[in-house]
Amino acid sequence: MERVTLRIPKQQIEEVEQMVETGEFPNRSEAIRSAVRDMLNEQAESGERTRGERSKRSWAKV
Repeated sequence: MERVTLRIPKQQIEEVEQMVETGEFPNRSEAIRSAVRDMLNEQAESGERTRGERSKRSWAKV
């Protein structure tokens, strides 16, 4: 596995910590890995439906 450093807003980290505290994930790293897997799976499924067209990503909140 590779190490990645990123900046995440405090509120989002607090929400991730809450998921760890409630036992939904064993730690922050696994929670973030799960989110990345979900994002990649959604993108792959979207790509299969649109055959190369760009689609709006539900996970991309700007």
